[in-house]
Amino acid sequence: MSCSRDSRTRELLDGARHILPLLLGAIPFAILFGSLAIDAGLTTAQTLGMSLLVFAGAAQFVAITLLAGSAGAAVVLSTTLVINLRHLLYSAALQPHVRHLPSRWRVLLAFWLTDEAYAVVQQRYARDDGSSCKHWFYLGSALAMYANWQLFTLVGVLFGQRVPNLTAWGLDFAMLATFIGIVVPTLRNRPSLAAALVAGGTALASRDLPFQSGMLVAAVAGIVVGVLLERRAGNRLTGEAAR
Repeated sequence: MSCSRDSRTRELLDGARHILPLLLGAIPFAILFGSLAIDAGLTTAQTLGMSLLVFAGAAQFVAITLLAGSAGAAVVLSTTLVINLRHLLYSAALQPHVRHLPSRWRVLLAFWLTDEAYAVVQQRYARDDGSSCKHWFYLGSALAMYANWQLFTLVGVLFGQRVPNLTAWGLDFAMLATFIGIVVPTLRNRPSLAAALVAGGTALASRDLPFQSGMLVAAVAGIVVGVLLERRAGNRLTGEAAR
């Protein structure tokens, strides 16, 4: 099936529309980042530059916390690397769907890959409707999130310079609410539910590990449990079919 201009436009707009609820959840998160970055001593240009070039909310928060504590560059880089290792899992899941694209497409989509974009894009790829334009859906959702993050980082910079101590407003809850909105719709069977519960419990138990490595430990624990239960369920179905 060819990818006509109408199909590309439709997929692009659908991608932006489907990610809209998650954009709303990211707004206070971006505002808080902009404010905290200024409080940590970054200039307006540095704050906006970090959002433009890094575009990784959790990593940006950790980076400014470490910078405010006078951490060295090696510590900042290694810690944010660990935090963003989850994107390897996202990339592995999406790779079969985008490997046919030219390198210019894959590079851009890889840069714009976020938790929110993955949440809506993987659902689009799961719909087997024969569309050859699904990467335009990916592009629409990714661009919408990117523009949203830049705009409200700027709002946070301007707002934070006029209203001190934005953290007292409870905006940091936005991160938790956003991730809950991402995870809950994907919990459709026992393996996925067990993986989420194990990952959450492990994250709590390992929250004091250095360099935020508890996130990686929790991710690995959740994956292992999910894979084992999936294999167990598959083996049971195979055994029942053989009888």
